[in-house]
Amino acid sequence: MTSLLCITIISLTLAGSAFSLPTGSASQLKVKVYADLGSNVTLPCRLLSQDAMAFGNIGMRIKWTKVEDDEALNKDVLLSMGFHKKTYGGFENRVFLQELDNEDASIVITDFSRDDVGKYHCEIINGVEDSMQEVSLEVLGGLIDGVVFPYTPLVARYNLNFDDAVQACQKQNASVATFDQLFDAWKGGLDWCNAGWLSDGTVQYPINNPRGPCGGTNNGPGLRSYGRRDKQISRFDVFCFSSALTGRFYWLVQPDRLTFDEAVQACLDDGAEIAKVGHMYSAWKLDSYDRCDAGWLADASVRYPISRPRKNCSPDEAAVRLLGFPDKTQKSYGVYCFKEQ
Repeated sequence: MTSLLCITIISLTLAGSAFSLPTGSASQLKVKVYADLGSNVTLPCRLLSQDAMAFGNIGMRIKWTKVEDDEALNKDVLLSMGFHKKTYGGFENRVFLQELDNEDASIVITDFSRDDVGKYHCEIINGVEDSMQEVSLEVLGGLIDGVVFPYTPLVARYNLNFDDAVQACQKQNASVATFDQLFDAWKGGLDWCNAGWLSDGTVQYPINNPRGPCGGTNNGPGLRSYGRRDKQISRFDVFCFSSALTGRFYWLVQPDRLTFDEAVQACLDDGAEIAKVGHMYSAWKLDSYDRCDAGWLADASVRYPISRPRKNCSPDEAAVRLLGFPDKTQKSYGVYCFKEQ
């Protein structure tokens, strides 16, 4: 039976930084790793008992798992058994065993994104004893203080001049994103094919998966730029930036589905306001808010936030899902509210 030894957290501030792990009996080690978005980062894991290494890493079984509070949401990352190695899901072709020596079970994650942030377990079985090690992966520089999101108004795509774009973001509890904010969001995995205004008057869009309709496949990932455009004449969408919430974003439990006007009033009756798009994005990205119920927001759109992808909600990715701008008289949806602290 595996014995567990809890050890003080070791913080590694750069991918590839030197580290040392104590040796001894099979044990559980907790490590915290920080890295820049878009970089390659090493998650350390080693066989802790030197004496137990009898046949080299060919006889070792290594399993990496990204773990959640709800075990049903755990994700397989990598499995290695001798010469057989397999990666899974969004980690496929992005995660590799480091294999510096026979006792090294560390992995390298390439193109680190915000979706990779979280807790990982490394399990080593070598036929003599087991070792379970825990690694927490976080963004270098501390907590993320905001979120960039693309915004298209009810009037449809590419209908905002610069002044309209500023007002559109303000109405959604946000501001027009800066270039640096969009660049950080791109490094964090934001991929969007519609061009939008930035605060410096340029028009750009972030591409992580190059494809024909989005600047072609000959160009690599990056920010595609239309340059500076006439702020009065040119029409595009906009990228907004919303900071961390200063209140409570929540789904209002109601016995019936609501029209838009009923949704607005229901939040008011609860001492709140109908939530804005920026509220939802901040709650989703910064607080991992997750709910698979479509609800009205203040711009008369219907959306829902998914931070834990699953069947029938958002099976492939964490995202804020947009159902569009339905007839305001429809009684088909609930409502999300926001209450200032």
